[in-house]
Amino acid sequence: MELLTVEFWTALLSIVLIDLVLAGDNAIVIGLAARNVPKADQKKVIIWGTVGAIVVRVIMTLLVVQLLNIPGLRLAGGLALIWIAYKLLIDEKSHDIKAGNRIWAAIRTIIIADTMMGLDNVLAVAGAAHGDFLLVVIGLAVSVPIMVWGSTMILKLTERFPMVITIGAAVLAWTAAKMIVEEPLIHDWFASAWIKYGFELFIIVAVVGLGTLMKRKRRVHLHHSTQS
Repeated sequence: MELLTVEFWTALLSIVLIDLVLAGDNAIVIGLAARNVPKADQKKVIIWGTVGAIVVRVIMTLLVVQLLNIPGLRLAGGLALIWIAYKLLIDEKSHDIKAGNRIWAAIRTIIIADTMMGLDNVLAVAGAAHGDFLLVVIGLAVSVPIMVWGSTMILKLTERFPMVITIGAAVLAWTAAKMIVEEPLIHDWFASAWIKYGFELFIIVAVVGLGTLMKRKRRVHLHHSTQS
């Protein structure tokens, strides 16, 4: 596609808009994963987690046709995302773990979660780019600052309002449920709107309910062990 054509700039604008609209979930993942890291290292985690996620996404966009042919991909991604949402919900702030381990664990969580959640984004970007690699890279590059800024905002919100963590986990659980529902292998199971939305609601309630329960149990156990 020629650089200075209307077609090029229209496609680029489409990609940037897609990235901005779909970056909300990713900003939540990055913000929640970074909250358990010591304050001095949070910026590092956000930047490197975002860079890693973007690199993976560029590669995925280039391989999107092959990825679509893999049966069970959305199902596997959805199940992995349910686990990540649950883990983000029950993980307490803890600074007694080695900072290095904590940093890399957070970065790894960001990259894995973004990869699972990025499927819809990748499909949309690949479609808008019409196979033009330069467009994909420019579009993703423009969205990076938005993702970093968004995750920094979420990080600040989680410190002031812990409820944001629960809302974030619910959003991730919903994204996971939608991925599972859209899996071609089991798509027919959710032909009824009642079953489809019922399943999505069940996943959200199960993740948030179980996560909150486990968090409470951990706190009670910790309280008893510190008193004894």
